Amino acid sequence: MSSRERLSLVIAHLYPDLMNLYGDRGNVICLVKRCQWRGIDPVVVEVGLGDKMEASAFDLIFIGGGQDKEQRLAADDLQRSKGDAILRAVEGGVVVLAICGGYQLFGRYYRPAMGSDLPGIGLFPLETVHKGAQVPRCIGNVTVEWEGRLLVGFENHGGRTYLAPGASPLGRVIHGFGNNGEDKTEGAIVKNAFGTYLHGSLLPKNPHFADHLIRLALRRRYGNVDLEPLGDATEWRAHQAALERVRA
Repeated sequence: MSSRERLSLVIAHLYPDLMNLYGDRGNVICLVKRCQWRGIDPVVVEVGLGDKMEASAFDLIFIGGGQDKEQRLAADDLQRSKGDAILRAVEGGVVVLAICGGYQLFGRYYRPAMGSDLPGIGLFPLETVHKGAQVPRCIGNVTVEWEGRLLVGFENHGGRTYLAPGASPLGRVIHGFGNNGEDKTEGAIVKNAFGTYLHGSLLPKNPHFADHLIRLALRRRYGNVDLEPLGDATEWRAHQAALERVRA
């Protein structure tokens, strides 16, 4: 890569109006701003129901969370027109960030409290089951150990997610429920695809993780890229405030 070459990052935002619980759109805004501050040109393409999607044309694919009604619409659309293309793109190194409901739909299936199972695209080796209204939801602030560092966020989900044997979680729960409140796992990783229950939005309060995604996404197109450090004082104050809420 020439030192003078201007970099760009092309982001697919899946179902932005349908899957946008608890400020998940803020993750895309965070990626855009962190690119712009470094002189990297971000391009965001919103991909909705029925839209054709050439998934391998993107550097990063994002999907947020949604309630069961919205998840059913998204699940049907993924099965009809997008799921196989996303799987091929991940095999080719495209980065994925899937939050909450999107995370569930990128697994094998989601079994809601009422109604038929929602088929997933099978990217993550996991199943999610909602055990009914009689079982309390997983709600609250979360702290997760990820690669020796901490991630903070907020979770609110009725489904319990169980990883297949040998599957790789995103991290280990220090505080909160994570995937299921039982085995201390949170999220899942397959190649450059990351699934998690962390809302909040996740990335603005975890600049180290945001930069990890940007770096992986740029590497596929340009090779190894050194990201210019940013003055993240505000981001780290938000991160610290979230930690203090948990400790309190």
